[in-house]
Amino acid sequence: MVSLLHSCQFSLFFLILAVIEKARAGYYTRVFRPTTWQLAHATFYGDETASETMGGACGYGNLFSSGYGTDTAALSSVLFNNGYGCGQCFQIRCVQSQWCYKGSPITTVTATNLCPPNWAKDSNNGGWCNPPRTHFDMSKPAFMKIAQWKAGIVPVMFRRVPCVRKGGLRFTFQGNGYWLLVYVMNVAGGGDISQMWVKGSKTGWISMSHNWGASYQAFATLGGQALSFKITSYTSHETIIAWNVAPSNWQVGMTYSANANFH
Repeated sequence: MVSLLHSCQFSLFFLILAVIEKARAGYYTRVFRPTTWQLAHATFYGDETASETMGGACGYGNLFSSGYGTDTAALSSVLFNNGYGCGQCFQIRCVQSQWCYKGSPITTVTATNLCPPNWAKDSNNGGWCNPPRTHFDMSKPAFMKIAQWKAGIVPVMFRRVPCVRKGGLRFTFQGNGYWLLVYVMNVAGGGDISQMWVKGSKTGWISMSHNWGASYQAFATLGGQALSFKITSYTSHETIIAWNVAPSNWQVGMTYSANANFH
């Protein structure tokens, strides 16, 4: 009986060790789940080409080459959250309007821009993005998937959903030899970033500060070193490491892809 008890204790001990090791190895990750549906309103900006949506406050530049296409939206300040909302994905459907398409179809958009307040207009009459309103200013192609464009503005239901991305994180470099500014794109999972670190092949981990939108900066001399990045998701708090993203001869203006991404 004593021998059996000891055997069970040893088995439990090794089981606990196995769980700990799997957690350390990254087998147990925080997976972002869809949120509940909420009410908001949506408008659109630009035309059918979505040319006016290129660039934007998140810093993604050309949304076709960066992989986001035309299924995008600018967020009101409440959702934009000083740039921490950049890259987040939302499902949106038109409701309670004669302009909604039959069946209230759902479209998924990525946050790529800020819809700034317009204090010269009433929040319910033109100042659609004034705080504390929750509002989506969608690209016209995205808006036309849920409602007739002539509606102008429609009530919608929305919810956060995981971002599904092909491939790893992408890092676009700006700056100079003493200041590295990095735009992070193609972020899966929560789609967003709360913290970021850079490591040169000759340095330890250097904390990067949030610049604006989806960009982070480090005031350090990193030229001539291969660069790795450590990134924490704003939504799931998961932290991943992208090793050796850029070679030692990296250049400003280039985009480098990693093998790592969030779940």
